[in-house]
Amino acid sequence: MSKRVAVMDLGTNTFHLLIAEGMINNYHEIAHDQEPVKLGEGGINKGYILPEAFERGIKTMQQFQEQISVNGVQQVRAMATSALRSASNGRDFINEVKAKTGISIEIINGDQEAGFIYDGVKISGCLSTQNSLIMDIGGGSVEFILGNADHITWKQSFEIGAARLMDLFHRTDPIPPASIEALDVYLQDNLTDLFSAIEGHDLDTLIGSSGVFESFATLIETEKGHSFNLKTTPTYSFDHEELLIETNKIVQSTHLQRAANENIIPVRVDMIVVASLITRFIIHKLAISKVLMCTNSLKEGVLAGMLD
Repeated sequence: MSKRVAVMDLGTNTFHLLIAEGMINNYHEIAHDQEPVKLGEGGINKGYILPEAFERGIKTMQQFQEQISVNGVQQVRAMATSALRSASNGRDFINEVKAKTGISIEIINGDQEAGFIYDGVKISGCLSTQNSLIMDIGGGSVEFILGNADHITWKQSFEIGAARLMDLFHRTDPIPPASIEALDVYLQDNLTDLFSAIEGHDLDTLIGSSGVFESFATLIETEKGHSFNLKTTPTYSFDHEELLIETNKIVQSTHLQRAANENIIPVRVDMIVVASLITRFIIHKLAISKVLMCTNSLKEGVLAGMLD
């Protein structure tokens, strides 16, 4: 009888719960929940979880525990990433969750996070024998992994997530050209390790792992009048020109325009702007012509280890 497991990815913006059973290459999803906790709201660059966000996080973990109990889960892993890693009261949050739910949260470092993201993308089958650059844009950090279907060549996590960049650069809406310029300079200064790692490697593809890349794909397809379902589209190949046009539209849009678009989930309404700018920066800087979206990410990577 197959084991039923639960994985939680406790991100800066969103807490995810995935309950599944079976074999990793053919698992059955029992439950998949995501809650817009916004743990980093108002405090992400101060290194502190504000009381309202702290409370939202605790309530969500209690809801997750109820689902875990109802579904008879045998093994649980809860992974905390950038916001809890860097918050001075992150340990208080972990202790309170343990006391109220019995769930033990593991704080993983950026290197471990990048490794799990690679494992998640790998089981989707979208990696080839050629080198690809995987990019996962989170609220607190952005992970880059250079590798192929066989192995990782290099990986690193950078504390330049969308919530942090929004707090630093996106204070006026639409975002002004001077802020875009300042953001580009900031990325140029903070991603020198990435540029060094890429040097001398032929890059086949940029693979955007879940999150905002799911929004890009959904927006592009629905604007063409096509129905688009992420559940049945685990990978998606972007038309290069369409992606650049879409990200440009997002950057020039207002908050009200984005909020009125049902294809942008509420937690991404504002962060999608800086996420679009990071994506464009990487495409131009590294002269990338092929971009894929993969719905798998950290939680599927953790799941792979639990079901293997």
